[in-house]
Amino acid sequence: MATGTNIEWTEATWNPIAGCKIVSPGCSNCYAMRMAARLQAMSMEKYVGTTRKSGRRHVWTGQVNVDLDTLSMPLQWRRPRRIFVNSMSDLFQEKADERFIWQVWRVMERAHWHSFQVLTKRPDRMLHILSKPEFPMLRNVWLGTSVENAQYLDRINILRRVPAYVRFISFEPLLGPIIDPDLTDIHWAIVGGESGPRARPMETWWVEELRNSCGRYRVAFFFKQWGGNRKKRAGRLLAGRTWDEYPSIAASA
Repeated sequence: MATGTNIEWTEATWNPIAGCKIVSPGCSNCYAMRMAARLQAMSMEKYVGTTRKSGRRHVWTGQVNVDLDTLSMPLQWRRPRRIFVNSMSDLFQEKADERFIWQVWRVMERAHWHSFQVLTKRPDRMLHILSKPEFPMLRNVWLGTSVENAQYLDRINILRRVPAYVRFISFEPLLGPIIDPDLTDIHWAIVGGESGPRARPMETWWVEELRNSCGRYRVAFFFKQWGGNRKKRAGRLLAGRTWDEYPSIAASA
């Protein structure tokens, strides 16, 4: 169901599908994978079959389950809010049926008082599907992709071609330096370090480079966290302050 959340840059989560697949290094320690394993162990039907044990941890199986009971949930939320779509999955993964993606799209269109944040590591499939006439461009839907290191900068080039009023990049978990990325036609950037028991370190100057790039391109900059095994202790201050910027184009849309 749609719920409140501790994710700093959103206000609620909505998970009409469950399950995913590892596609790049940023997926290796995914919190959603760990959470899905716990929910599966509790026999929550939505997550059954989505993870398996591999050594000392659980990993995605690639199985995707849809949750029809959750599909209409945003329509029942009358107070406007920012909603992260599929915080536990990826709407544009290969096994997500296009017909169901269309149903999700229709709900977001009808729930026009909310802002929906859709994040994917598959911007190529996002582009393929959302270029079709049955998927109108929606002012209240922000479309983003994850870029964990410089090897995946091509995702930004693909995202630029996706029809959208608001485009954003999640540089989280940031696993390496990204020097002066091209942020043309990008409106928002989230930066954060990895958290959890196997968290990989993030250097301060990596964050500063991206903050400076956002300044040059006039992109709203949101610093989520330093991460680590104790992310609350590490906090989210950068240069002595928090950075909680949001895209101004969204406010005027």
